[in-house]
Amino acid sequence: MALLEAAARLAPPGMEIVPWRGLNELPHFNPDLDREGDAPPPAVASLRAEVSAAAGLIVSSPEYAHGVPGALKNALDWLVSYPDVAGKPVLVWNASAAGGHHAQASLVEILKTMSTRVLVESSLLAPFLPKKLAPGAELADDAARAVRSSLAALGLAAARLPSQGS
Repeated sequence: MALLEAAARLAPPGMEIVPWRGLNELPHFNPDLDREGDAPPPAVASLRAEVSAAAGLIVSSPEYAHGVPGALKNALDWLVSYPDVAGKPVLVWNASAAGGHHAQASLVEILKTMSTRVLVESSLLAPFLPKKLAPGAELADDAARAVRSSLAALGLAAARLPSQGS
């Protein structure tokens, strides 16, 4: 979250980064709770509304035990069959100061399977933070440049889409 908050301060004019803070509220994914025509659980509806409103997405995650953290995978599972995620430009950012290549590769594969448009060349898949970022901390110059460049690519990709949210 510290990385997304720092990136929000670096966002170019006209781009707003809105970190989604409902991860802990999501129920465990259950396809029986996600049948066509049924209202999804409130936390799922909130997640989907944010995704629908966004012109692009940033998935920022550390790696745990060589994988994607379970809570993040759960959130992605709730979006698999959600039509508004298809074609959405997505950046994947490595929030680890070291390592993370297993989780990042897995995230790219999951997101591609979900039919998002992963901006692999503009994602920050390799560790780029010199140390764990503390809440409220500013990014070092090299990391800030990498984030600005990545955000610029997301902005361009989002601008090419038919009318979207912010």
